[in-house]
Amino acid sequence: MSIQKKLYNIEIALRAAFLKNRHKLVRSESGPTHIFLCLVDHFEPQLGKAPPEVARIRVKDWMSRYPRIANRHEDADGRLPQHSFFYPWDEYDAWEMDRIVELCEAGYGETELHLHHKDDTEETLRLKLEEALRVFRSHGALSVDTDGKPVYAFIHGNWALANSRCENGHNYCGVNNEIAILQETGCYADLTFPAWQQTAQPRQLNSIYYAQGNSHTPKGYDRGSEAMAGTENQDGLLLIQGPLVPFISAGRKGPRIAMDDCDLAWYRRYSPDRLDRWVRAGVQVSGRSDRIFIKLHCHGAEERNREALLGTDLEMMFSDAEKRYNDGKKYVLHYLTAREMANMVKATEAGCEDLAKARDWFIQPPAYNRSGFVMHADHSESIASEFSHGTENKLMETVR
Repeated sequence: MSIQKKLYNIEIALRAAFLKNRHKLVRSESGPTHIFLCLVDHFEPQLGKAPPEVARIRVKDWMSRYPRIANRHEDADGRLPQHSFFYPWDEYDAWEMDRIVELCEAGYGETELHLHHKDDTEETLRLKLEEALRVFRSHGALSVDTDGKPVYAFIHGNWALANSRCENGHNYCGVNNEIAILQETGCYADLTFPAWQQTAQPRQLNSIYYAQGNSHTPKGYDRGSEAMAGTENQDGLLLIQGPLVPFISAGRKGPRIAMDDCDLAWYRRYSPDRLDRWVRAGVQVSGRSDRIFIKLHCHGAEERNREALLGTDLEMMFSDAEKRYNDGKKYVLHYLTAREMANMVKATEAGCEDLAKARDWFIQPPAYNRSGFVMHADHSESIASEFSHGTENKLMETVR
């Protein structure tokens, strides 16, 4: 790691420490604090250049095991945990995409756009995004605006949004003005961050804010205008960040300062103290400290991560959140997709108190869920049982 990058990591750590108590959780006498929990998955079945048979087994495992985990849980609204699959266009496979959409159509989440790209221009990037949206829509994924234009949430691969990562002669993006290109092609929110130990990490952290494009310099999103209650229609692209929180870790050589970047992985296992840190980070729409937005991320297809998530960690996290942050008095828990979280931010800015209405505030559900139907726990078991068992043989035959 270069000295410059080490110094930048120190700067970000200090900023995180300074901001640790910036937001006070003020519980109104008139009601509880609402916890909005969203897990976005950089879902890459072909990670490590896996052959088709391996990639398909990875997808099959999610189709088989995730519904059974989700069916055991519900939030304050009786909704199942929702998984947001950000599928990489640069690794597109029609079979994989169909299976992911099937899982989402059955009520377990939604599909959004992930992209790894390098050495692009504004023109080549725009073409890639437009083609990705056309194909994703052909599978039934994504929503459309009032003019019928596809709209999407975005995660940039390789932690390189807006040309923010150039290392050892390698350019992991190429487009300074990527923020503007995303907006022009229908992106309503970026959920890439945090990116701990990467130069892409914005200096404005633990924040929901609006960033502007800049064609002259990279990383134009480094700072922006905070989302604020009572302030609507701000210019720029909405960035919804997950918490980045310093804490004291019990290392092998004694206590040390560490950072929790809300990544769920085999080397960052879930524990109750992590959930407490994410709540205390207080990521919110400014002026509404009674609404806490917790956006987590993972790379759920990879073997070790998949086993951690589908083995114990998701079960533990959902159980813990429902037990300690859903008593209806101090806290109320809500499971959201990435789209619903963006909607909730916009609705909070507008002062909407009807949270059921807020889920679909300005971006409607995908085509396969246009009716607004959402899977509730009391309706899910028979569907999931049929779904899991029905796909088991089909998938195994396909893999063979």
